[in-house]
Amino acid sequence: MTWYTVLVLAVAGERLAELVVARRNTRWSLARGGVESGRGHYPAMVALHTALLAGCLAEAGFTDRPFQPVLGWAMVAVVVAAQALRWWCIRALGPRWNTRVIVLPGLPRVTGGPYRWMGHPNYVAVAAEGLALPLVHGAWVTALVFTVLNAALMVVRIRCEDGALARLPAVDARA
Repeated sequence: MTWYTVLVLAVAGERLAELVVARRNTRWSLARGGVESGRGHYPAMVALHTALLAGCLAEAGFTDRPFQPVLGWAMVAVVVAAQALRWWCIRALGPRWNTRVIVLPGLPRVTGGPYRWMGHPNYVAVAAEGLALPLVHGAWVTALVFTVLNAALMVVRIRCEDGALARLPAVDARA
């Protein structure tokens, strides 16, 4: 399980890197008149994502399930793909990417990168990671609980984000 702990800690480190980028981007957005929406659900999102990481380690440690190579390695590939998609989203949105919902009035909606094909690709990455990371080491209860709670949270989050983005013109701002 040591290597699984390293994987979960690596994902935690990636999340910390995201927060550094998000804080920098928050300052950039607010300095340019950015408007934040959805503050009420943000603490629940942070708690859920933290619980995912803790749940992965706790369930894998307490249940002592054996690593199942076919499932485990397939889920590692999904985790890696989710990270790649997430950072593609971050790159496509540039300084407008954030863990919060902050919209800059007057700037067009980004329709390049993965946003060319779907409205919320970062949430696809979150859902994939939330299912796959626990399943790398058989933590199916954590995968199930996170997936259900995340789906409920995403209903709120996507409504909030869509409402904020609806006020922006739809012009390709970034290829």
